[in-house]
Amino acid sequence: MQSYKPHDYQEYATGFIISHPACGLLLSMGLGKTIITLTALWQLLLDYFEVGRVLIIAPLRVAKDTWPKEIVKWDHLKGLTYSVVVGSEKERREALCRPAFVYIINRENVTWLIENGYFHFDCVVIDELSSFKSHQSKRFKSLRKVRPTVKRVVGLTGTPTPNGLIDLWAQINLLDMGERLGRFIGGYRDRYFMPDKRNRDVIFSYKPREGAEAAIYDKISDICVSMKATDHLNMPELIVSNVEVEMSEKEQKLYDSLREDLILPLEDGDIDAQSAVGLSNKLHQMANGAVYDENGKVRWIHDRKLDALEDLIEAANGNPVMIAYWFKHDWDRLIERFGAVPIDKSEDITRWNEGKIPVAIIHPASAGHGLNLQEGGCHLIWFGLTWSLELYQQCNARLWRQGQKETVTVQHIITKGTIDEDVLLALETKDVTQEALLNAVKARILRKE
Repeated sequence: MQSYKPHDYQEYATGFIISHPACGLLLSMGLGKTIITLTALWQLLLDYFEVGRVLIIAPLRVAKDTWPKEIVKWDHLKGLTYSVVVGSEKERREALCRPAFVYIINRENVTWLIENGYFHFDCVVIDELSSFKSHQSKRFKSLRKVRPTVKRVVGLTGTPTPNGLIDLWAQINLLDMGERLGRFIGGYRDRYFMPDKRNRDVIFSYKPREGAEAAIYDKISDICVSMKATDHLNMPELIVSNVEVEMSEKEQKLYDSLREDLILPLEDGDIDAQSAVGLSNKLHQMANGAVYDENGKVRWIHDRKLDALEDLIEAANGNPVMIAYWFKHDWDRLIERFGAVPIDKSEDITRWNEGKIPVAIIHPASAGHGLNLQEGGCHLIWFGLTWSLELYQQCNARLWRQGQKETVTVQHIITKGTIDEDVLLALETKDVTQEALLNAVKARILRKE
């Protein structure tokens, strides 16, 4: 066990949880949200006797690995018993029957827990609150149903508005049951937004009304606190760069043909986009070098990114490299070309952190949250970008975080003249709203001299 010596900001955040029955901690990656929350839970359970049974909801691997490891790691958490509610239905039922103060479940099983009458908790911690941003999702509707029976709720996230301010309503609703932003999403939209992109009577998106951002931030500022790692930690240097590749004239012609016609006739199977969303997906694949045809067969387009990646791996001079990919055919080609090792099991995480994996591949959707990978390397290369600002930032934070001893390099391999350039621009643009929110509710802490 290790002795916990909290930073000033960690003491502040722990106190904020204790003093606010409903609160949102918008903590930048690497600030230690898990230990902050567990310290508060220990006090609420074993010191103040304020709550008796806690449910922690987290992404699957974070529920299985991160939270349990943190509980047994620190000496001041002694006595904080836990049970991990994952696996088969039989295993989950057995885990719920074990006596414990804290029960940790993956978010996919929240609806199962509630609909089967197993929800008996007076405190709920939602790790990655932004995964409940959709008011139409089953997990949101289920949790909202039992929210009035809960005495305390803690929401944790580093990216509360990955796709704009419209995402805030569901998250804040789970904290305060509609007190600040209204009980219904319709009222929230009418009050703070106006239609943006639409097709006659169908509205595809909304944009904030004038003054809406400031009004929303003011409404939630009393229960939300924001902190950025760069404000409170001596973070390692971060170097972000783009590596451009270019398709040949023939390859570019195939790409442009699909973009303009939504279909690319090929022998033994066409590449058919069918819709705007499908087109975006196909163009993204083609930019990476391969694409699925209408029969599900992988059609090779080019190796431009693979060749650039080979140069980057060589330039790393034997140091471990982590590659972020998006499509299954990316995974296949990366393994075939470089013998890359997927990071998708607990033992893979251990081997990476021990420096035993020279080239690793990681999918942002499965490894974006909560995994500590900073001990194994400092080079991250995006073979294929994601539209999700949340997944992008969280994946970068697996290496660029507290405890990293080296300068971290994040490189994007971008195919010129393709949708890659649009994705990169979208990520940068979305960050404007994100930064505005985080700055608006940022905690101002007087550091000790």
